[in-house]
Amino acid sequence: QVQLVESGGGLVQPGGSLRLSCAASGNTITIINMAWYRQSPGSQREQVARIISGGQTNYAESVKGRFTISRDIANDALYLQMNNLKPEDTAVYYCYARARIEGYWGQGTQVTVSS
Repeated sequence: QVQLVESGGGLVQPGGSLRLSCAASGNTITIINMAWYRQSPGSQREQVARIISGGQTNYAESVKGRFTISRDIANDALYLQMNNLKPEDTAVYYCYARARIEGYWGQGTQVTVSS
């Protein structure tokens, strides 16, 4: 079992920045890949960014050049640096970890971009 806890969400004005954190605990040695997802009301959950073993990263087109995903394996942490935030980035952001047998989700953290 792996437990994930996100933090760092909040209210920010358009053009601002936030840094989300995800703390992993439990059997973290089984984690293969990690990712950030988001879900806004009435929409499906979508992958925002992913980081795989070896450090390769992938981003949704809508966040390329603005968001940066990173992982601190030694400290079992995942981050999402979000710059130049837009109102359409408003959503609940979830941390996801893919382990050998199953995937795990955090409880989510709300990000609201509004003036």
